[in-house]
Amino acid sequence: MPVSPPRPIKDIEAIRLALRSWPEVETYLQECKGIIIPLGSTEQHGPTGAIGTDVLTAEAVALEVGRRNGVLVTPAQPFGMAEHHLGFAGTMSLRPATLLAVMQDLVLSLARHGFERVFVINGHGGNISTTKAAFAQVHGTAASRGLQVTPNLRCRLSNWFMAGPVMRQARELYGDKEGHHATPSEIAVTLQVEPTLQSKQRPLPKPAAAGPIHGSEDFRRRHPDGRMGSHPSLAIPEHGALLLETAATALSEDLCNFLSEV
Repeated sequence: MPVSPPRPIKDIEAIRLALRSWPEVETYLQECKGIIIPLGSTEQHGPTGAIGTDVLTAEAVALEVGRRNGVLVTPAQPFGMAEHHLGFAGTMSLRPATLLAVMQDLVLSLARHGFERVFVINGHGGNISTTKAAFAQVHGTAASRGLQVTPNLRCRLSNWFMAGPVMRQARELYGDKEGHHATPSEIAVTLQVEPTLQSKQRPLPKPAAAGPIHGSEDFRRRHPDGRMGSHPSLAIPEHGALLLETAATALSEDLCNFLSEV
C-alpha cells in the first residue's frame, strides 16, 4: 500500500524524531509510515573544510526535505566508512562490516515499530556500497524476526550530492574546479548552515589531481592536503543556499515517489 506523507510544515523542529515523544510517534505512524535517516561521515575535508562536512550537509538536506513533506527525520548518523581518510587527524571511521551492521540495526529498529519506508539521505560516497549491502540483508533479517511490516518494507539511498540537478548546478558554479573531495559545493552548503565556518576560508594552492585510492597512507601521499582536484576556496554561503534549495527540491520529488510506490 502506498505511504503518503502528512503535509508540509513550517516548524522544522516538529519533524525531528529526537524531539518527539513515543506517543507522538505512534500518532504519526497512523498517518505516515515513512522516515528519513541522514547519513554522513566524520572525516577530513581538506585544510579548510570542516571534519563534519558530510554530516552537516546530509542533515541540512534531510531536515529541509522532511519539513517540506511532513516526514520525520532521525538524528544524523555521524560516522561512516572513511578508512581511506584515516591518514588525516580527526577522521573517525567505521569499517564496512560495522557500518553495515549499524545501518541494518537502525532500519530494523524502525521497522519493528511499523515504519515501512526508510529513506536515507547520504552525504558521503564511501557509504554507498555498504549501505546498499545493508539494505539487501534487511528483508531476510526482518522476515526471520517475524516483523509484520516485512512485506511492505522498503529502503532507499539518496545521495544528495549526486542528484542530477545538484551536479549540474555545481558544474555551472565551479566547472572542473569542483573536483572529487572537499568540493566547493559541499563546503558552500556547510558555510550556509554553519556561519562560524566562514572564518576558516582562505585561498589555497592548486590541489593534487584526482586519482586512484589505495588505502589511507597512499591517499595522504597522493593528496597531501586532503583535497582531490577541488578548489573549496571558491565556496560562498550564497552558493550553499542555492545548492541546498536544489538538493531539497530534487530529493523531495524522490521521496514522494518512494512513499507512493506499491
